[in-house]
Amino acid sequence: MLNHTRLKFADTNDDAVRLLAFGVDALDDWLESQPQDVQAWVKAQGFKAAEGTICTVPADGGAIAMALAGLGDAQSRARGRFPMASIAAKLPAGTYQLVSDHAADDLEEHALGWLLSQYAFEAYRAQPPHGARLVCPDGVNKDRIEAIAAGETLTRDLINTPASDMGPNDLEGAARTLAKIHGAAITVVTGDDLLAENFPMIHAVGRASATPPRLIDMTWGDEGPTLALVGKGVCFDTGGLNIKPAASMGLMKKDMGGAATVLGLAHMIMALGLKLKLRVLIPAVENSIDGSAYRPQDILTSRKGLTVEINNTDAEGRLVLADALALADETPPDLMICMATLTGAARVAVGPDISPFFTGDAAFADALRAGARQARDPVWELPFHDPYEPLIEPGIADLDNAPKGGFAGTITAALFLRRFVSNSARFAHFDVYGWQPVAAAGRPKGGVGMGARAILAALPKAMNL
Repeated sequence: MLNHTRLKFADTNDDAVRLLAFGVDALDDWLESQPQDVQAWVKAQGFKAAEGTICTVPADGGAIAMALAGLGDAQSRARGRFPMASIAAKLPAGTYQLVSDHAADDLEEHALGWLLSQYAFEAYRAQPPHGARLVCPDGVNKDRIEAIAAGETLTRDLINTPASDMGPNDLEGAARTLAKIHGAAITVVTGDDLLAENFPMIHAVGRASATPPRLIDMTWGDEGPTLALVGKGVCFDTGGLNIKPAASMGLMKKDMGGAATVLGLAHMIMALGLKLKLRVLIPAVENSIDGSAYRPQDILTSRKGLTVEINNTDAEGRLVLADALALADETPPDLMICMATLTGAARVAVGPDISPFFTGDAAFADALRAGARQARDPVWELPFHDPYEPLIEPGIADLDNAPKGGFAGTITAALFLRRFVSNSARFAHFDVYGWQPVAAAGRPKGGVGMGARAILAALPKAMNL
C-alpha cells in the first residue's frame, strides 16, 4: 500500500515546462513584463488567474512554452487549500517545473497538493493516472514531501478497503508490512490470549466476531524522547447488540480510521528518521453480534482495574482504546497521542474537515496549532471540561461508556479516555472523521488522513527534536 509510484516527483527537470502560479493580484504585473505576443495570447484565452484555472502558452512549432496556473484572490486562497491539486488534473501530459517566489510553506503546500492530486484507490479497479508530473520545486525537501504523501496514501488505502479485506487480521498484516519496511519490532496478542495478558475490554468488544480481536504493538527507534501513538482499530462496527440502523452502518468500514491515521503518521516519522522512540498501539476488533457478544448493562473490568458499565454496545471504541492507553501509560512516554473515529458529536461540532483535539498540555496545543497552519491540516481544541466528569460516573461502576442525555458527547468520551492515562503528563486525544464526503482539491471522496500532518509538523517543537 506504499507502492504508489505516481505519488512521487519527476526525476529530472530536463525539458520540463515552466509552470508559473499567480494570484489574481499578481497577474497584471507579470503580464506587463512579457512580450506583446504572450500578453495577447493570455488575454485572448481569457485567463484571469482565477483559482484552479490554467493557460498554456505555445512556442513556435506548437509545443508548450510555459503554463500559467491561477491561484485566485486572497479570499479564495484563505477559504481553500491545495490549489495546485486542481491545477495538476487539468494540465496536459508532460513534466512541469514550478517557478515561483512564494514563501516556503506555500511551496510545500503546492508540492504536496500536486502529489495528493495523483492519489487513486486502485485495489479493485485500475484508474488512469494524470499525465502531468512535477519536478520538486527548488527549496522544498523532496524526501519529506514524498514521505508525507506516502503516509497519507497508506491511511487512505486502509480506510477505503472494505471490511471483507480489512478485518483485524488484515490490519495486523498492514502493520507488519510497515514494521518490516522500517525495521520496527512488532508483537500481537490475539484472541483469548488477550484475557491471559489482561486486555479484557479489547477481548469483550471483539469476541463475537469470526475474526479474533487483537492488540498490535509496534516499536521503533532507540534514541530521543518517547512518543506513543494509540489508534482505534474497529474494522467494522455493527453497533453490537445496540445495532446501528442501515444508514449509520454504511460507512463503518472507516471505523478503523484512527488506526489507519497512526500507521500513516508512523510511516512519516520512520521514513524521515526522526530522533525519537516510537510506540504504536492498535486494538484491532470487529464489533459484531453472536451469542457471545457483550451486552447492555454488562459491567467490564478494564486493564487498569476501573469498572465500566455498558449502557450502549455502540460506544465500543473507547473501551478498546482504554486497555491500550492503560498499557502505554504503564511505561509513561514523553507524549501520548490517541486518534479515533470516536463520536458523531465531533462532526456535529466541527464538521468533517476539522480534527478536534483535547490536551492538558498548553505547549503541545500551541505547537499543534502552528503545525496545523504550516501543514494546511486544520485542528481545533476542545476542552477536558472537568465539571462534566460526573456524567461518566453511573454509580454502579466506576465509569459509564455511554452517558445519557446526549449533551457534550465528544467531551465525555475524551474524559472517559483520560481516566486511563494517569502516569503520562502529556496526553492528547483526537476525534477524527477519516472520510472526505465530497471531493475537494487533493482529497477525493473517500478515506482521508486528518491531524497527522499537523502532528508531524508540531513534533520538533513539542518534543525538542
